[in-house]
Amino acid sequence: MILGGDRLKEDFGDSIANKVYEYRVLARLTQQELADKVGVSKQTIFVMEKGNYTPTLLLAYRLANVFQVDITDLFTYTEGERKYGH
Repeated sequence: MILGGDRLKEDFGDSIANKVYEYRVLARLTQQELADKVGVSKQTIFVMEKGNYTPTLLLAYRLANVFQVDITDLFTYTEGERKYGH
């Protein structure tokens, strides 16, 4: 299914937010611990998990490194992905 630009952007942002949240919880890290590991503020992690901030490529690389996943895993959108209520 091809999504319109705004819808795709919204779903893409939700996908990244979901994955950052999911990987952080699986890694048993607090937002502050993750922020310290990737060199950003806790607020940056918070807004990213809310879907209000898309990480730069450098930040995405650092996140993938901490989570020990391929960087593409953070950006892969699956239609109908569950949205976390965080």
